[in-house]
Amino acid sequence: MFRIFLMKLFVQLQLFVHRKDGATAIEYAILVAVIALVVMVAAQTLGTDIAALLDRVGDAIAAPAA
Repeated sequence: MFRIFLMKLFVQLQLFVHRKDGATAIEYAILVAVIALVVMVAAQTLGTDIAALLDRVGDAIAAPAA
């Protein structure tokens, strides 16, 4: 009984090692992580510029008309 279990486990491990689907999933995960990093850096950089622009717009709206 235990021997059959070990044999099935060994076969499943061999199939897992030789399967190519896992490598593709890892490649996609790395790609998604890189894209997320780029989006975070861009949002941080643009966020500061957008905040400054909105501050200027707010100041222009709040300023009394001359």
